[in-house]
Amino acid sequence: MKKDNKKVIYWLLTGCVLIFIMVVVGGITRLTHSGLSISNYKLISGTIPPMNDIEWQAAFDLYKQYPEYQKLNNHFSLEDFKDIYFWEWLHRVIGRFIGIVFFLPFLYFIITKQLTKPTIKKSIVLLILGGFQGFLGWYMVKSGLVDNPDVSHYRLAAHLTTAFITFAYTFWVALDLIFPNKKDINKRFRTLVRVGLGVLLLQIIYGAFVAGLDAGFIHNHWPMMSEGKFMHETVYIEHHPIYKNFIEGRSGVQFVHRILAYIVVFMVCIIWKKSRNLNLTHPQSFGINSLMILVVLQFLLGVLTIVLRVPVWLGVTHQIGAFFLLSAMTFTLHRFSK
Repeated sequence: MKKDNKKVIYWLLTGCVLIFIMVVVGGITRLTHSGLSISNYKLISGTIPPMNDIEWQAAFDLYKQYPEYQKLNNHFSLEDFKDIYFWEWLHRVIGRFIGIVFFLPFLYFIITKQLTKPTIKKSIVLLILGGFQGFLGWYMVKSGLVDNPDVSHYRLAAHLTTAFITFAYTFWVALDLIFPNKKDINKRFRTLVRVGLGVLLLQIIYGAFVAGLDAGFIHNHWPMMSEGKFMHETVYIEHHPIYKNFIEGRSGVQFVHRILAYIVVFMVCIIWKKSRNLNLTHPQSFGINSLMILVVLQFLLGVLTIVLRVPVWLGVTHQIGAFFLLSAMTFTLHRFSK
């Protein structure tokens, strides 16, 4: 049987789709403030939600023991609790399903000798990333169960960024099999795309900071922030030393996220302009043109998300835009790599 065949490619692309769904549901979970509704972690039995009134009441009573209910949601009825419970439960179930979809076919491909040694090594890395992602999810939830009725934005950023990286690496491994022959035509251009990818990942991290700190609910104007000063936005001093305002202050974090958005657009424009001087293959041209279209759409989505004060549907759409933009950047870099 041929190694690294179409079945292996479909397996990897299925993983990409599932991670995408996982991130979308995770975004809804965050925006509906549902992430702390399940305050314990049961790998097997936690797959089944409460099935009767007694079980629902027990789950609600457990929720009442933690800060989010005591400080924010003590007005909740059982029906309110069920609404937020659903999204967190679905998020966790999808995570478990992804683990099964990755692990069982991997064992099958190993036993039937359908994987080459390089693909086996890459698949092991994917399994490690997936397991680490699950750990980060619970580590993030734990941060909101002590005193503060919200999760650490650092842990949220780690959880979200690892999901994006896991997706990008899964997509890269699939592309290795779809396009076994690569041609490095211009090392400088490849470096430029790598820098663009680095800036985009930094922007994704700051997007998670904005979400974790609910920073999108302030300064809801564009291009200026609330004080109406174009490109001289007032950054409220909330923390000392000053630098902490740009990693822990809501005003400062949103300011950095806005500036990085301009930088990402600038980088993609430079990539597109420089590519005009190259003799591109069809996949390379497709990747670069996709980058240009997606970065414009993503920028517009970001502006609308801020101006409209982060409605759930728009916040999720903005996160989906980041996902597709990362996909296009990964694809483009792959087509310019050895």
